[in-house]
Amino acid sequence: MYGAVDTTALVVSARQVMAAAPLVTAPAEATWTFDAPAVTAVTPPPPPPEPVVEEPEPEPELQETLEPSSAEEPAPEAAAEDVPAPEEPTVTEAVGAPAPASANGSAVVEIAAGLVGVPYVWGGTTPAGFDCSGFTSYVYAQIGVSLPRTSSAQRGAGTVVPREQAQPGDLIWTPGHIAIFAGGNLQVDAPVPGKTIQIREIWQANPTFIRVG
Repeated sequence: MYGAVDTTALVVSARQVMAAAPLVTAPAEATWTFDAPAVTAVTPPPPPPEPVVEEPEPEPELQETLEPSSAEEPAPEAAAEDVPAPEEPTVTEAVGAPAPASANGSAVVEIAAGLVGVPYVWGGTTPAGFDCSGFTSYVYAQIGVSLPRTSSAQRGAGTVVPREQAQPGDLIWTPGHIAIFAGGNLQVDAPVPGKTIQIREIWQANPTFIRVG
C-alpha cells in the first residue's frame, strides 16, 4: 500500500504565483476581429456540347404494285427507232483493183483482182464472201477450170513448178492456205477472218507453185 502524498506545499506555491501574476481585464465594449483571406470564386468553363448525330432519312419504300401511268406510251414506230438495226457487214475496201503490171495480162489474175475487197467468210465460195480455197476455185471456174474445194486437194490439181519458172495465175500452196500468184513477189488471196481479198507480198516460207491446166 502506497503512503499518502502531502499536496499542501504545491497548493501554496500555485496560489503565490497566481497572486503575483498581473490581472488581465477586457472592457465590456471590446470587439473581436480577425483577418479573413479574400476568396475569389472561379467559374469552370462549360463542358463542350455533345456532337449531334444526324440520323439518315429513311429511303422511301418501293411500291409493291405499280399503278398504271397516265403518261402516253410511245408509239410502236418511235420505240422501234430506239433499237438500232443490226449492222450489215461492211467492206473495208472498194471491190475490185487493177491487176498488177507483173501479171502480164493473165486472165486469172485480172479476175482475182476484180474481187479485191470482198470479205473473208469461213466456207465462203461466192462474191458475198470467200475463204482461201473457195476464192481460188471460184476464180478458176470463171475461165472454165474446175478445182477441188479444199486447199489440200488443190495441192494435187496441177503440176509443181520451180519458183523461178512460176507464171502469173499459178497457185501458191502452203499447208492450210492457197493463193494465186500475181507475178513478181505478189499474190492475191483471201487471208483470215476480219480481212478481205487483197493483193499483197508473198509471205509464206518455201511455198509450192502449182500450174493448173
